[in-house]
Amino acid sequence: MAEERKESLNFIEQIIEEDIKSGRNNGKILTRFPPEPNGYLHIGHAKAICINFETALKYGGSTNLRFDDTNPTTEDTEYVESIQEDIRWLGFVWKGEPLYASDYFGQLYDFAVKLIKKGLAYVDDSTPEEIANMKGTPSEPGKDSPYKSRSVDENLELFERMKNGEFEDGSRVLRANVNMASPNMLMRDPIIYRIKKEHHHRTGDVWCIYPMYDFAHGQSDSIEGITHSLCSLEFIHHRPLYDWFIEKLEIFPSRQKEFARMNVEYMITSKRKLLKLVNDGLVNGWDDPRMPTISGMRRRGYPAQAIRVFCDKAGVAKRENTIEINLLEACVREELNKTAIRAMVVLDPVKVIITNYPEDKTEDLTADNNPEDPNAGNRVLTFGRELYIEREDFMENAPPKYFRMTTGADVRLKNAYILHCTGVDKDAEDNIQTIYATYYADSKSGEDVSGIKPKGTLHWVSATDALSCEIRMYDRLFTVPDPTFDENIDFLEFYNNESLKILNHAKMESSLKNSMPGTQYQFLRQGYFCTDADSTPGHIVFNRTVGLKESFSKEVRK
Repeated sequence: MAEERKESLNFIEQIIEEDIKSGRNNGKILTRFPPEPNGYLHIGHAKAICINFETALKYGGSTNLRFDDTNPTTEDTEYVESIQEDIRWLGFVWKGEPLYASDYFGQLYDFAVKLIKKGLAYVDDSTPEEIANMKGTPSEPGKDSPYKSRSVDENLELFERMKNGEFEDGSRVLRANVNMASPNMLMRDPIIYRIKKEHHHRTGDVWCIYPMYDFAHGQSDSIEGITHSLCSLEFIHHRPLYDWFIEKLEIFPSRQKEFARMNVEYMITSKRKLLKLVNDGLVNGWDDPRMPTISGMRRRGYPAQAIRVFCDKAGVAKRENTIEINLLEACVREELNKTAIRAMVVLDPVKVIITNYPEDKTEDLTADNNPEDPNAGNRVLTFGRELYIEREDFMENAPPKYFRMTTGADVRLKNAYILHCTGVDKDAEDNIQTIYATYYADSKSGEDVSGIKPKGTLHWVSATDALSCEIRMYDRLFTVPDPTFDENIDFLEFYNNESLKILNHAKMESSLKNSMPGTQYQFLRQGYFCTDADSTPGHIVFNRTVGLKESFSKEVRK
């Protein structure tokens, strides 16, 4: 008998299994997801969430949610709330209550004082420009600040006065005393505290000095006893400083490991650039369905499970790469095919009159809600003399292998009858206004004894029963896969002006009249759609989620 193959582990899981085997932290696993509350979460954060939560769950551990709220200028409770909503929607539960770096401001201040007392931190009066110039270059060592030689007592006094608000913003900083000749620029006496007289969303006006991210982040991990600090690859050069603080402060040695961040074609993950899209009115807020934010993807109709599967398929890598957007869309299709309710909506309607169907007659026809789900049930469709079909589903003078509606040919209506097209009415500009057809009374779907075998099947809605709705057709937000490929070109040069088209004359089957926001559908032959939050009674709005198959070219230049 062949030996059973062992599950393939990613490099983070290999590290954790080695730690468990060696008895590190007594086998305890505690990870954390530490967002800054200065924007909405995006697809890159989705990957970080999945890695941190799923890795901990796999090994019987748990995950903290900690907001690294050390910059009061950019932070807001709106972002705090949206981040929590996004994590819950993805299906994860953090340990206990949400935590905040601001919970530890007192301890972080004490850590800074400890460094000063050890001669490992000093107050610097230099301007930001002077500090930047002293840093040197990657090929040239930096220069010591003239304030580096201050005594411990002087530094303690000045730092306390900074805390007490005696100095103006930007007039002084506290720097770690590391090594201005280090080949790692981040180790050249980094700033660890700055004066910022701003109101904080949680601590109010208690503090007027705030720790820098590099100081607060690692020490917060240590305070919480995080065993594995899993972060994206951009933090790999920060790790030596992270470890330096742990060593000098003699605190819990949280272990940092880095993975490649999520880069997806046609999406950007820079909060600054995303904020510009919002502020310039190029999108309708952070949750615009074109945005790569989790809230935007949720509003567009992407299922949470599809995003989790996508993150899993993208894998956990050590090197930066770009994932094709087709993989994300394929994951969305696969999930929605199993779960989405089927419905018929005509986007660009043209009327069909069945001349041999009685004028005063209607009948109820049955349609499956989802043939992939045996428990999905069915719905009732009203059929009558007058219908709507898609304008593009008719061609008056069609080529031989045209399988939709054309004069003199037969075509089936989904869940209904076979029609034979007999003619059309046109307006003065030669536009088709009405299509005329006859039906075969013995060709009813499920009861067909007509013997006629049309090759095409069309979706339709009843003209007397259908309701109007608004359809928002979304395309990719940018015209090239990587809008930031050249830092000398403004990424907005590649903004897709055709990324949103609104259809106001669509007709939907009446079963959708009470559709609730967030409900996901497969509109037959059209794609997957989701009811938008803008919907109101009497005015239903649908967002196009994704097509039934890949429908975009690899690159669409202006």
